[in-house]
Amino acid sequence: MSTVIYKNLNASPIHAVNGAGVWLEDASGKRYLDTCGGVAVSSLGHGHPRIAAAIEQQAKKLSWAHAGSFTTAAAEELADLLVGASGGLAKAQFLSGGSEVMELAMKIAYQYQCERGLPGKSIFISRQQSYHGSTLGTLSISGNLQRRGVFEPLLGPAEFVSPCYAYRHQGADESDEQYGTRLALELEEKISALGSDRVAAFFAETVVGSTNGAVPPVPGYFRKIKAVCERHDVLLILDEVMAGMGRTGRFFAYEDDGIVPDMVAVGKGLAAGYQPISALLVSSQVHEAMAGNSGVLGNGQTHVNHPLACAVALEVQRVIQDENLLQAVRLRGEQLRHGLRECLARFEHVGDVRGRGLFVGVEFVQDRGTREPYQGGGRYAARLKAQALEQGLLIYPGSGTADGVQGNHVLFAPPFISSEAEIAEMVERFTAVVEACQQG
Repeated sequence: MSTVIYKNLNASPIHAVNGAGVWLEDASGKRYLDTCGGVAVSSLGHGHPRIAAAIEQQAKKLSWAHAGSFTTAAAEELADLLVGASGGLAKAQFLSGGSEVMELAMKIAYQYQCERGLPGKSIFISRQQSYHGSTLGTLSISGNLQRRGVFEPLLGPAEFVSPCYAYRHQGADESDEQYGTRLALELEEKISALGSDRVAAFFAETVVGSTNGAVPPVPGYFRKIKAVCERHDVLLILDEVMAGMGRTGRFFAYEDDGIVPDMVAVGKGLAAGYQPISALLVSSQVHEAMAGNSGVLGNGQTHVNHPLACAVALEVQRVIQDENLLQAVRLRGEQLRHGLRECLARFEHVGDVRGRGLFVGVEFVQDRGTREPYQGGGRYAARLKAQALEQGLLIYPGSGTADGVQGNHVLFAPPFISSEAEIAEMVERFTAVVEACQQG
């Protein structure tokens, strides 16, 4: 019996032994086609020769150095690359995972207000059906009931407004412009009711990921939201741990929304899974407020700006640029959405196919006309996953899609290197999975 603790405490996961491109192989030799990059992580797939070489090269030079005393070329160059592509952000720090950098964003948001002499600005606002991390701090600003779960009594206070979830909440006679305006007004009214002098920051996933499956904002939504935040001296903090680093076909997902936030968090695809690393980028306004007062960031962790992780992430991002993979993401993403819509149209329980780039969601419904949430829940998600594994397909199914309790979806986030033929095979195999589960 294994001494490793697994997510499912009563079952053992598949023993993976090898990976090549978009395929994984288990100990029995069975191969699995990866439609989800694990959890939107493996953007370059497995065994990329340039990344393997970068790991070896950096490990031979310097594996770790304490960021309280040292910096390295890898950290400096990676920060320059991210900041240079951000459209206006100024500084970056690197940690190990998405939850950590979202927690850091919370801490910086409050420290920023305190450094300006505004300690009363301590309230965070987020959106229902959001997910920002697994720490108790980040769970407190996560609006997903399912993930808050048993930890609810331990979570700190936060306020919530409606998500931008057009498939479920946009009125039949409501234009994108009107829907975005309504949501911005809701945020404005929430801030006004709480008091602008008490609200520190608003948090949002640019494109919502695992809680309901690649839900993009309607055009103009974030411009309206940013205007509300600016009027009330509230920081806009975007969570792109899943959606960033090319996943939507842009370096940062917010590029398609015509804004630059006050902070943005990125993670999963930053080093494509070859090393654990995440990053928080902040504006010059935020950084200067702290640098010009206390001069100290109120956060310290062991693996800040880890040299090996930064070197690997830097090479991953260079590969994405050199191989023009953002263009490939846009092309293959369009192919994936079109293929799924075409092949799944005959299934009445498939309600919506959506997303940006290679960040695509399929939502299941009881009735396509009424869009009543699917009643399958966790059991249906488990059936989909088990059936997919039988057919050599890795998928990322979810439940609680509509409101944290009802509904089902599957999130697609395949590697950027996926070929046209491999995307077509993903669609074909997934269609067979849906058919088998609908018949059973």
